[in-house]
Formats: sequence, structure tokens, C-alpha cells
Amino acid sequence: MDVAIFLPLLIIMGAFMFFASRRQKKAMQKTIDLHNSLQIGDRIHTTSGLQGTITGITDDNIHLEIAPGVITTWMKLAVRDRIESDADDANDAAHPEVSSAATELTESTAVTDNDGFKKD
Repeated sequence: MDVAIFLPLLIIMGAFMFFASRRQKKAMQKTIDLHNSLQIGDRIHTTSGLQGTITGITDDNIHLEIAPGVITTWMKLAVRDRIESDADDANDAAHPEVSSAATELTESTAVTDNDGFKKD
């Protein structure tokens, strides 16, 4: 009687472990393929949410330009995904009022020094 209960339970646990490990292996292979396909000029997200452009690649590290002239070094393992340029273009096209409002704000904002006086 004990074997009749224990055997199906053991089979169910084994099947669960098999499918869980298979899913994990597929995700790991996808990450490895991404890291191997990185190229200079690609825009990426890191696991901490930082966006940047790859300016250099070594075996274990990448150099990211996170702002004009600001380059940082990251481990390849920190790369979460590649930013597709089509998504950026579609986002700008879907929300033109946001980009035009940002342009207006930038153009109308005066540059001041630390005392609050307008710079020439």
C-alpha cells in the first residue's frame, strides 16, 4: 500500500525537476548567446537598469558609454538584454508630444550659475 502512494509521488517530483531544469537550461543558453553576439555600437540594458552603448568588448568585460564622453566598465554577466532600435523609433512616433515638450523645455530653460544669476 505504501508503494502505491510513494511511487506516483516520486514520478511527479521527478517530472517537475526535469521540466524545471530544462527551462533553466534554455534561459541560460539564451543569455550565453546574447553575450556572445554583443558588438560595438549595440545599445543594451544592464541588470541594474542602466542603458548604454557598447564602446569596447574584452573576454569578460564591456565598456559602456552611458553619457557623451562617460565610459564605464561592466562585466558581460551584467548585460540583461539588447535595446532594439525599432522600439525606440516606434516609441518616439507614438508619443511625439513628449519629445516636443522636452525640446521646448530645453530651449526655454536659462542656464544659471550657483548664485541663481543668469549666465551669458
